[in-house]
Amino acid sequence: MRDRSPSHPAEARACICDVNVQHSPPTDEAMKRRISLCLLFGGKSAEHEVSLQSARSIVAALDRRKYALTLVGIDRLGVWRRYEPGDFLRRADDPKRIRLAPAGRPVALVPGPKGAQLVTLSGPRESRRVDVVFPALHGPFGEDGTVQGLAMMAGAAVVGADVLGSAVGMDKEVMKRLLRDARLPIGRFLVFRREAKGALRFDRVRAALGMPVFVKPANLGSSVGISKARNRAELARAVREAFRYDDKIVIEEFIDGREIECSVLGNERPVASLPGEIIPKHEFYSYEAKYIDDKGALLVIPVDLPRPVLDRIRDLAVRSYRALCCEGMARVDLFLKGGKHVFVNEINTIPGFTRISMYPKLWEATGMRYGELLDRLIALAVRRHERKRVLSSAL
Repeated sequence: MRDRSPSHPAEARACICDVNVQHSPPTDEAMKRRISLCLLFGGKSAEHEVSLQSARSIVAALDRRKYALTLVGIDRLGVWRRYEPGDFLRRADDPKRIRLAPAGRPVALVPGPKGAQLVTLSGPRESRRVDVVFPALHGPFGEDGTVQGLAMMAGAAVVGADVLGSAVGMDKEVMKRLLRDARLPIGRFLVFRREAKGALRFDRVRAALGMPVFVKPANLGSSVGISKARNRAELARAVREAFRYDDKIVIEEFIDGREIECSVLGNERPVASLPGEIIPKHEFYSYEAKYIDDKGALLVIPVDLPRPVLDRIRDLAVRSYRALCCEGMARVDLFLKGGKHVFVNEINTIPGFTRISMYPKLWEATGMRYGELLDRLIALAVRRHERKRVLSSAL
């Protein structure tokens, strides 16, 4: 199901050059030597295991001639621990049982006179310079701007969106309001907070959105806590499930369309990959279909669509990325209804980064290998850091 039009792949590969990352090595001092890269993974969110899988793939692909790599795994209590590349995971081949290794020295990221430092908190006192933080974290306490703010305060460059883009991308209500204000096509939605959930009535939801609907925690990803509801009883169960993970939930209308995803890369001049399609074998593209069941979905990369529809998808992906204040990277999820009507569903500012995840696979189909993609993301982070570092902070 590959689009054989000769202009598509070639033009897509050419457009990658528009991303504001040079092919030649940068000349600034931060990039002349080997970059000190801190990879963060794990975390306190329900997406902990997904993050471990992403980290495993990133570690395997990073070029050690370019990067002095420090691994920091965050356990479920939020403790940061430093690991060695050869010994940081247990049961790594099993997505249901993958775990952080038990050993790991507690560390903290702090500002130092020459930039960010990773300091050990037990045993012999050690510190390591950190040029760039790569947060391979998904969900709250990692993808929501918290870690990004910490890294920036410490003086490190950060891969992906900064504080604002991360926070906006994490909160589905704020995201949808900004997309709507930018006059981008989105589905109808309702928002309910825990303290006012008494106002959540089945008849009101059905009148506003129809049936079925999707019920989601407002601040979570990887389809955790998401349910499809077709009737009163299912809506009640879906609401309870979503409120397990967040104090705010979003209820969305069901759009009967094809699930399309598009990867975006860049800072000031972002570009979009060739789009791909997800064909779930489950009721919808659930957490199990994404990460547990290796036959849970068929990924069609790139998707076979007419040229005007592909252009529309890529244009909406970039416009959404800009409207939500993103930089670095994001995956934009869309629906295609009736073969020509495109709706923006949501954005993911730290998409899954396993070798079979959609974000890297879409770039691979567009002409960029996994390792090269990591290089570009890190270079984008350094350039944004340098751009902001020279801004005046004095009156």
